[in-house]
Amino acid sequence: MHSTLRHLPLVLALAAGAPLAQAKSLAVCTEASPEGFDVVQYTSAVTADAAGETLFNRLLAFKPGTTELEPSLAQRWEISDDGLTYTFHLRPDVPFHRTGYFTPSRTMNADDVLWSFQRQLDPKHPWHESAARGYGFFDSMGLGELIERVEKLDELTVRFTLTRPEAPFLANLAMPFTSIYSAEYGDQLLAAGKQSQLNAQPIGTGPFVFGRYQKDAQIRFKANPDYFEGKPKLDNLIFAITLDPNVRLQRVRANECQLALYPKPQDVAQLRQDANLAVDEIDALLTTYVAINTTRKPLDDARVRQAINLAIDKPSLLGAVFGPGAASPAVLPYPPTLLGYNHDIQGWPHDPERARALLAEAGVKDLRIDLFIRNGSSPTIPNPALAAQMMQADLARAGITLTIRSLEWGELLKRAKAGEHDLVLLGWAGDNGDPDNFLSPNLSCAAAETGENQARWCDPTFEALIGKARAASDPAERAPLYEEALAVFHRQSPWIPLAHPRLFNVRRTTVEGYTISPMSNNNFARTRVR
Repeated sequence: MHSTLRHLPLVLALAAGAPLAQAKSLAVCTEASPEGFDVVQYTSAVTADAAGETLFNRLLAFKPGTTELEPSLAQRWEISDDGLTYTFHLRPDVPFHRTGYFTPSRTMNADDVLWSFQRQLDPKHPWHESAARGYGFFDSMGLGELIERVEKLDELTVRFTLTRPEAPFLANLAMPFTSIYSAEYGDQLLAAGKQSQLNAQPIGTGPFVFGRYQKDAQIRFKANPDYFEGKPKLDNLIFAITLDPNVRLQRVRANECQLALYPKPQDVAQLRQDANLAVDEIDALLTTYVAINTTRKPLDDARVRQAINLAIDKPSLLGAVFGPGAASPAVLPYPPTLLGYNHDIQGWPHDPERARALLAEAGVKDLRIDLFIRNGSSPTIPNPALAAQMMQADLARAGITLTIRSLEWGELLKRAKAGEHDLVLLGWAGDNGDPDNFLSPNLSCAAAETGENQARWCDPTFEALIGKARAASDPAERAPLYEEALAVFHRQSPWIPLAHPRLFNVRRTTVEGYTISPMSNNNFARTRVR
């Protein structure tokens, strides 16, 4: 899931002592504006936090702070021996949100599950064309070809039939893009011709109810008094959108925010000295990388992509951008803790002369390329401008001219999805603990077609290997397939893998019950403020 950002002046009606900063309110200084609230359209972490973790639930969930699955809207499930049929038994009496714009007449049932999946699955579904951005995860992960049908067996039982076994299928069902929507609300909007309202006035079953959103300023939520896991201990949740990490720290120190996401790693040691603050940290499932647009000449030549990798001085870049101990060098698309990592592959060394030789071998002279970066910071890229400037200098030593283009986060994603870039600096946060979550959404042929694969790389050998790995249920069978696929990735070099960052958040010591996640999602259903 892409991490994110945007700037905001230091003006919030959330100063210390203001009503919303009282004991039952939590203000979180977040790093960017969400792209919208119809979470199935988007793949960025900031949107997942603002919609998926607050407003919606899935059939399954991850236990806080882990990648271990637990029941959510489904109380239990069975899987057929051939791995093709999944039957889910839904939790009874789960209410949808009541708001000024929607009053549900019934609780969640199988019709809502069918609506939520058929919308993405069936081109003839009346809501299928409503997603202006498409269905990034669903399409790039090939779920349209995987799911043969979804059936309602009774009011509280749903059966999925797959076309092939799929090892990560259950884990995928805990990701935000499989959130369960109200079919009744969808019908109401469709009848009124107000489909776009789904993206602005969401309805879910989640721990918080949508209040209002001021773009680039704040999002306000209220506790869901009827939440099936019990009303949250917070009455009010505010996302104070604050691009600048320095301003986020100012606000948490001033108690304008009680939790600030993603401080710069270089600030962590000083933050630990403040008795009013606590720093949470974890070895997260994060990768910072540069995607190379393999459809643009001469970047369609693997030798040119290898040359770009060889030109980058990664140790110096990591030291300057992340600081000591805050990130490890990336060699492959996912961290070495995940299944099937190929430990035999060594990263490209810093070798400008070899880079020049490869460019000459490819017949490339005076290479001029551009790099898209975001105009803020995130856990995967604490200082995009500095990283870009260092890469610019490194590439110049290999005879490559790099132009840096800084864009607002949503605009960057839009333009990169359209293939307007040569290179784009991005980060990916793993969504479910499975290696497929790094590979299929970012590097598969289906993802190249949808534009979610910003390298636009489609390699038949790589595609076949990850397909076989997805279909195998035994980890011992999956691992060597991933190892072989990663060897193809390394040779073809559609990315410049940069770093696996460590994740940090800072909170006031009065905040309790918050659990930092290896997948970088932020859920405040169990959080309280003393």
